[in-house]
Amino acid sequence: MAQVAVAVPAAAMAPLVTLGAQTKTPITIYKDPGCGCCEKWVAHMNANGFVATVHDTADMKPIKARYKVPAALESCHTASVGGYVIEGHIPAADVKTLLARKPAGVVGLTIPGMPASAPGMDLQPFKPYTVLSFDAAGKTTTFADHKS
Repeated sequence: MAQVAVAVPAAAMAPLVTLGAQTKTPITIYKDPGCGCCEKWVAHMNANGFVATVHDTADMKPIKARYKVPAALESCHTASVGGYVIEGHIPAADVKTLLARKPAGVVGLTIPGMPASAPGMDLQPFKPYTVLSFDAAGKTTTFADHKS
């Protein structure tokens, strides 16, 4: 029988965790231990198909440097999933879309700052916000607009 070698992108090789009948995607999150909105975002991710490993650290600068997050794109927490960087309060649905599409040249997603109505912030009435994708040079493109 002949063997065939298949190249698989690194982002596609993220291990999956099976809990009961549902498969969850592992995500590693770095956050300040005193940040309540980050805790709420972790809960949002865990409730929407991810299983989080959380690393609390008061010094986020080295984490952002390790993941090459441009200063202008920084938010309060940084995560890694499927070979991508997730910076800030990105909705789980947008992370799932990123993992499914695997867009060429994209390093990750960001919502710079602290958008008031993003998951974990949850301010009402809703305030629109935009999720951006970014490449290795820090160039951004609109990934998703959240208007309601």
